[in-house]
This record gives sequence, C-alpha cells and structure tokens, in this order.
Amino acid sequence: MVDADRGSLFLVEGAAAGKKSLVSKFFDVHAGTPLLPCGSTENSNEVQVPWGKGIIGYVAEHGETVNIPDAYQDRRFNDEIDKLTGYKTKSLLCMPIRNSDGEIIGVAQAINKTPGGAPFSDDDEKVMQMYLPFCGIAIANAQLFAASRKEYDRSRALLEVVNDLFEEQTDLEKIVKKIMHRAQTLLKCERCSVLLLEDIESPVVKFTKSFELLSPKCSADAESSFKDSVEKSSSYSDWLINNSIAELVASTGLPVNVSDAYQDPRFDAEADQISGFHIRSVLCVPIWNSNHQIIGVAQVLNRLDGKPFDDADQRLFEAFVIFCGLGINNTIMYDQVKKSWAKQSVALDVLSYHATCSKAEVDKFKAANIPLVSELGIDDIHFDDFSLDVDAMITAALRMFMELGMVQKFKIDYETLCRWLLTVRKNYRMVLYHNWRHAFNVCQLMFAMLTTGGFQEILTEIEILALIVGCLCHDLDHRGTNNAFQAKSGSALAQLYGTSATLEHHHFNHAVMILQSEGHNIFANLSSKDYSDLMQLLKQSILATDLTLYFERRTEFFELVSKCGYDWNIKDHREIFRSMLMTACDLGAVTKPWEISRQATELVTSEFFEQGDRERFELKLTPSAIFDRNRKDELPRLQLEWIDSICMPLYESYAGRMINGK
Repeated sequence: MVDADRGSLFLVEGAAAGKKSLVSKFFDVHAGTPLLPCGSTENSNEVQVPWGKGIIGYVAEHGETVNIPDAYQDRRFNDEIDKLTGYKTKSLLCMPIRNSDGEIIGVAQAINKTPGGAPFSDDDEKVMQMYLPFCGIAIANAQLFAASRKEYDRSRALLEVVNDLFEEQTDLEKIVKKIMHRAQTLLKCERCSVLLLEDIESPVVKFTKSFELLSPKCSADAESSFKDSVEKSSSYSDWLINNSIAELVASTGLPVNVSDAYQDPRFDAEADQISGFHIRSVLCVPIWNSNHQIIGVAQVLNRLDGKPFDDADQRLFEAFVIFCGLGINNTIMYDQVKKSWAKQSVALDVLSYHATCSKAEVDKFKAANIPLVSELGIDDIHFDDFSLDVDAMITAALRMFMELGMVQKFKIDYETLCRWLLTVRKNYRMVLYHNWRHAFNVCQLMFAMLTTGGFQEILTEIEILALIVGCLCHDLDHRGTNNAFQAKSGSALAQLYGTSATLEHHHFNHAVMILQSEGHNIFANLSSKDYSDLMQLLKQSILATDLTLYFERRTEFFELVSKCGYDWNIKDHREIFRSMLMTACDLGAVTKPWEISRQATELVTSEFFEQGDRERFELKLTPSAIFDRNRKDELPRLQLEWIDSICMPLYESYAGRMINGK
C-alpha cells in the first residue's frame, strides 16, 4: 500500500517498563517471504530490540511516527541489522500499533520506498495510520486467544500433575522424578532440582536429600558433562544442600525469582565451576505440607528460550508446587492409599466450587470510605446480626482490622486485605446458617468483647490477630452438615481428617489455601517467628470451635475462673482462655435480643432439619430429635437445655471477669 521494498513487524513483550522489549519473527519481509515465519518454532530466529533502542525502540517508547528519507543520517538508527543481512536501508517509515485501550502493542516499519528510493510521503503516512488500527485489533485478538489457550493448556497440565502425583505414593525417588519431569515440561527449563529438609520442625535449615534433573532438550554434550561433574564431585552435592538461595526460601517461605544469577549477591558462582553448567536465571519456591510446614524447596534453572522466568512462570510454579508438596508429604507420612484419594477428592471438590474474587470487587472496596465503629455499631454486644448486607459486612470487617491497629502493626497491605476478605466471603457456601454472615457475626462479637470487655489488655497483638482471622475463617467451606454426619456418611473429609474435628481441620486447611493464593497473604510482612507463631495460634483458634474440645476443657476453665487461678504467664492458661473465647463468640447468637436470637435459631434449625432429612433418606438412619423435623414440637425443651447447660455457664464466667476485672 505504501510501495515499500521491505517491512518488519515487532511486538511488545514484557509487562513492566524495565522488562519490556520488542520481538519480531516477521523481520525483513519482502515479496518472496513465505506467509509463516521461518522462526515460528525456533526462538533463535527471533530478532529482539531493547526497549527505547534504535528507531523501533524509540517509536515504541514515545508513540511517535518516524519518517526519515535517509536512515544513516538519523542518530537513532542502528545499522547492526544492515551489517548482518547485507541489506542497505535508506528511507524508513515507522509507526506504533495500538490496541483498543490505546496501549502500544507493536511497531510496524516500512523500508525503502520504491521505485527510485524516494522518501515516504504524507499520503503514505495517512495510509499507514488508517491501516494499523485494524492490525492492532487483529493482533490484540490473537494475543487474547493465545493467552487463553496457554492458560487452558496449563490448567490441563496441572490436572495431569494431580493425577501423576497421586498415582505414585510409595517411592520418594519416583515421585520426585515425576515432579521434576513435570516442572521441566510446564516451565520449559534446562534444569530442575528438589531439596528436602532434614527436620521440618527445626528452626535451622538443613537439607538432607537432593534430586537433580537435566532437560533432554539440552545438548547431549552438555548433559554428559553435567552428569560426569556431578557424579565425580562431592563438593557439588555439598553446594547443592547448602545453597544460599534455597536456604533463604526454606527459612522465609517466600519465593525467589532471580533473572540474572551473576548479578545477585546470594548466588554462588562456584556451582557453575563445579558442574560445568552455566546458570542464568533461577526460580525457587518453598514446598509445603498439609500442616503449612515447609518440607523442602523446588527450583528451576534457565528457561529454554534464554529469557528469565516471568510472573506467569512463578504463579504456575507455585500452583504446581502446592500439589508437589501434597505428593511428597503423602509419600513420607502416609501409608494408606485412601488418604491420598480423599485429599485429591476434597481438593478437586473445593477447586470446582470456589473461586477467588474479581479485581473489580477489590478495587471497589479499596476505594470505599469505611464507616466508623459508632456508625456501624459493631462494638455493641447486642449488635443486630442481620442489620448489614453482604457488602457492608466487608467494610465493617475492614473497620475492625483498622480499629484494632492490625493493619498498621503488622504492615498488612490494604489491597491484599480487601482481596483476602472478599475471597474468604466467596469461600463460604450458600448454606442456611454456617455461611459468611455467621462468620462475620462471630468476628463482630469477638471484636466487641475485645474492645468493651477489656480482653484486649490481656491478649498480645499476635493473639488478637489470630482470633479475628480465626473467627472469619472458622467455618470456611462448611457444607451444612456436622462432624457426626461426615463420619456416618464416610465422606472424603472424614477419610482425610479422621472423625475428630473433621470440619474444623478442613476449615483451617482451607484458610491456609486462601492465604497461600497469590495476592492473599495478609501475613506477608510478619517476621519468620511471628508468622510461625501466628499460624499455630490460628490453627488453635479454628479447632477450638469444635464443641467436643469445649466439653473436654470447660470444667478446667470454670475451675480456674471460680478460684481466680488464672496465671497469664502460663501458656496453657492463655490457650484455654482463647479457646473458650472462640466458643463464646461461635455460640453468641443465643445472647442477642429475642428477635435476633429467634431469627438465628430458625436458620440453625432449618439447616439441622435438612441434615436430618439426608440422614433419613440417604443414610437410612433415624435422626436425633434436634435434627428430626417430625419431632419439632420438642425444640423448645431442647433449646432451653442447650442454653442452660452449655451456653449459660460459659457466658457467666466471662461476665464475671468483665464485671470484676479479673
């Protein structure tokens, strides 16, 4: 259309300004060029231009059209390509390509006006300006399709990973080899290694086992040299299990992504000298077990295309390693095939049901004005549990975190807090009672007792944070049936966690899964010790909502209260105090004014009756009175017994403390 002898198309790669570059597989196109680029499958045939360099880089960075009659007279022109190809560039017309949002996604370049070598005219510029928006639409659509296809392939690959890992749970070496093969396939890297900790309980990081795998796509000579060096050198094994980057990841629990190893002070170049393998980039992530303990690290080295690992690689690797951790942990800890099946069943069930919140939701609450405590009424023991809608409960929860000083004290990123709260809300099922509203109401009562009951003076800030988070997460993914039903039905949850505190263990593990999801770790800025302490406290808080535990310990609690025997320096006394506090908040609906309490009780009863119906028709069992809608006339008596024998003694103990200040 512009009578150019040749042309080139460069596309922008990289999201961040410091990582952007321009890449072309359609370079130096002329009349004899085939439709498809010769480099469509070989990255080595790509032409790369650094961002801001040369005329192409200049146009991409500034978004300006460049039309020059003699390229060699322009200081921005880079003649390296001419030298390489032997082609002489004279006139040149270069323009940016934009998408529908006005972002520059590429650069088009027409070279040498024909015939006669005249410069490109104003009319040529107008033609290009009219043509390139259509190119931008086509390219953007193609990129969206490619991204969608890539995510689909990766999701399918992750499902294959799950299948692989749960097929083999008897031989550690076999399962680790599968992990490394899958990692290389997913990340397309030259090398992969897995390091396992000697003692996951020890504060000192020490690796006891290491596994290495070189990609078959590396050259045979490189593979042979690497294997010979590793097999003959004990010093390489010593370096591997004393790798400073791996040690850092294992001690902090945070991933490390190094784009240029030799520019990172944590990298020890001695490894390359020993093995004869040149390390360019490193992506290292922790491997966790089901109890949120680090059992090792996994790392991949050198993408096959020569580029550093990007954010998408890191997200994929972290998701992949979650499943790897489950597989390794099961191989080490479990000897029953049923448990591995149950873990897979529960994980797939949760993944199929839940999703994280959207960016639009996060942005909405991030920008929202948060009402004061007095406006929300959340410091009132008699707060109306049904007064706030689902969005208002999010803003009220944000206010609680701010009012208790948690955001400032623990440097919680506000956007992360909004995202975490919204995802927690989304991970409650639409059951009649044990839903997001119940979780919020439990948290509100905890907040009121902390701020008006004087308990804030007794508890540490870490304990308070664990209690607030524990309240919000204590019934995550509740299915509307109790622990007894899980045991009777032989559900996957019961097989996975056993018959003791089945749901409570599931609620805690689900809370950990959310915290480990990208952009959800509200504890990211805690020190390693505080993080470890907090996770233990969080687990205790959620497990404390199991009434079986309450019955086991309440006699001891009542005696300590009645005899004024509490010693806040005794760890066990503090633990039982927090546990009873969780129960008091969990059962708090019975303390509310009649209309509120009645409404909550109707919801609980309806949920119980639905469980009773399932017991009768699915399990062919006769439900107990409180779950049997055919015996609803007995409800008043059962409710009074519940309040008088279970609830009242607990609240009397706390009320005595609040009145007497003891």
